[in-house]
Amino acid sequence: MKGVALGSQDPEFREASPFAKMPALRDGDYLLADSSAIVAYMDAVKPDPALIPTDPRERGKTVWWDEFADTVLISAGAKVFSIGWWLRASSVRREMQRVADRAVEKELPPLFAYIEGCLPESGWLVGDRLTLADISVVTGFANLRYAGCTVNGAAYPRLQAVVDKMLSRPSFARSLAHEAKILAG
Repeated sequence: MKGVALGSQDPEFREASPFAKMPALRDGDYLLADSSAIVAYMDAVKPDPALIPTDPRERGKTVWWDEFADTVLISAGAKVFSIGWWLRASSVRREMQRVADRAVEKELPPLFAYIEGCLPESGWLVGDRLTLADISVVTGFANLRYAGCTVNGAAYPRLQAVVDKMLSRPSFARSLAHEAKILAG
């Protein structure tokens, strides 16, 4: 399946994701939408390396971080990301900028501080290796960067290191380059 933008009406994408939920997967004749569902499927199909650990405590923490990223972090980050795009074409710029600025000043710092405080020396959110937790949380930071909002490395050095490490991974870098082209167009 080729890369598509949010809300795409591309028939192949909509077949895999009838509600335009990102991302979507086509594996032969099998279609699936939602990043958490796709990771669970891929872990079953190709379990090495597993992104969802088998250790019960690490598994629980990984699922928790995925949920945190999908609900709490994305809620605050979405205001910054989506409003930034609205500002380019909207007559309500001042009000929308105020909402985005409030999210940057008031909502994101406690979340950044929370993640910073939870990061162990390993630099991974769960255990000592890459898991779904890391991917889920860092994905929100890619969206924030598109809106010009970055992590203050002086205030959150471990978080900044994790974000930089993850976003520079080849798998992330390829996706980010593709998304940047879509967002620029």
